[in-house]
Amino acid sequence: MKHILFFILFCTAITVSAQTEFSTKFKAIPAPKFSSKPKKLSIPEVKDPKANTSDIPSIKTPNVFDNTTITQKSKLQIGEQKSTFTMSTETDFANPGDRYVAKMEKDLDKALKEAGLKEDKGKLVRKNIDFGEFTTKSEYFIVKYRDFIVVDGDLVRVSQNFKVIQGSIEMEGNYKQFKITLPLGINKLEFEAITTGASGGNTAEFQIYDAEGKFINSYFWDNLDTGYKGSLIVLRIPK
Repeated sequence: MKHILFFILFCTAITVSAQTEFSTKFKAIPAPKFSSKPKKLSIPEVKDPKANTSDIPSIKTPNVFDNTTITQKSKLQIGEQKSTFTMSTETDFANPGDRYVAKMEKDLDKALKEAGLKEDKGKLVRKNIDFGEFTTKSEYFIVKYRDFIVVDGDLVRVSQNFKVIQGSIEMEGNYKQFKITLPLGINKLEFEAITTGASGGNTAEFQIYDAEGKFINSYFWDNLDTGYKGSLIVLRIPK
């Protein structure tokens, strides 16, 4: 009986001690206090889409192509008519290689002229030419003639002592000939250019042979203009 009573008193003492210890260390956390009521948020005003919008400033999207400090503005705008004025003779459909072909033809033309294979329109000779003089015992001469550059219609008139003996002989590619009878004494033979042909001045060549077929001399002129002459003095003496 004593043991049971002692056990009950022991348990009661432990319980009182535990409550005392916990009651001195435990502190309750007070609930938060609010000083005022929460503010109400204002609802944004929604305007009627049909209302007048003139008071709303317009927003323009920037365009870098309109800013000349960034990009230079082209003078040729879309839809703008291109200027038709030009100093060039080329058309929109011209072959770009034509300009080089023209230069090549010009260079070739110059080379042919320098080589004596083509006439030069820009260098007409405007003076009479002295073929010289000589003495012969031959009763006549054979005159062979041709165009020594380009056959283009060069014509020549031949006179003897101021009398026309060949009114118009045409210079061709191959040699042709005529005969001149030589009386005793002085014979002045004149060869006059009466046309300049289609490609430049008159370019006639003459070869002279005596009655025995002996070569006497040859004469020619290069780009002789119309109306100018080449003259030869022949003194025939008796045999």
